[in-house]
Amino acid sequence: MRPSKREPDEMRAVSFERGFSKHAEGSCLVRFGDTHVLCTASLEERVPPWLRNSGQGWVTAEYGMLPRSTGDRMRREASSGKQGGRTLEIQRLIGRSLRSVVDLQALGERQITVDCDVIQADGGTRTAAITGGFIALSDCLSWMEARQMVSRDKVLKDHVAAISCGIYNGTPVLDLDYPEDSAAETDANFVMTGKGGIVEIQGTAEGEPFSEDEFAALMGLARKGITKLVDMQKMAIS
Repeated sequence: MRPSKREPDEMRAVSFERGFSKHAEGSCLVRFGDTHVLCTASLEERVPPWLRNSGQGWVTAEYGMLPRSTGDRMRREASSGKQGGRTLEIQRLIGRSLRSVVDLQALGERQITVDCDVIQADGGTRTAAITGGFIALSDCLSWMEARQMVSRDKVLKDHVAAISCGIYNGTPVLDLDYPEDSAAETDANFVMTGKGGIVEIQGTAEGEPFSEDEFAALMGLARKGITKLVDMQKMAIS
């Protein structure tokens, strides 16, 4: 039995609150159960130096956890003068995931930065950030389209979403919360597009190595979860 009493293939309650930030071109407060992440998309009329005069745009991401997003207060990374390795890894993953469904040429020489700030953490913060970050990005592009800057449908090639899976007490399960994530024998994160393309898979055995059959079971759960998340994204955006 899972600590949350959910079925193995049952996700936590997921919701998207669009337009959460008054000032951002696109924003979304995404909730995966008790994990809450604020995603904001900001447009800049510039690109990194290595893209100047290329006619190509850029989509990047930043990620951070607020001091009391967890049980004990964590120190702000800004106070230590640098970001930790985990933070850098996650924000690069978010950026890669969002760029996988963006036509950078159609965006033009502009940069969109998607900031993902974890307000409350209960497992799966990176997957929630990718899933909600897509909605913030989509709304930013709609803002641009309303000003005749781009065609949203030409820039966005597909949806992208992410979900965690793992083996808990010998059973493959979908969408791990913190009690499961901290005790899982295997945990993995899957990033996929709406058309079923695989963007990235991160999987680790915390104890005994997992088998190919177990990996296939996790993949099946992930596809089921991401299909549902993409359907929810489409409903939220429409």
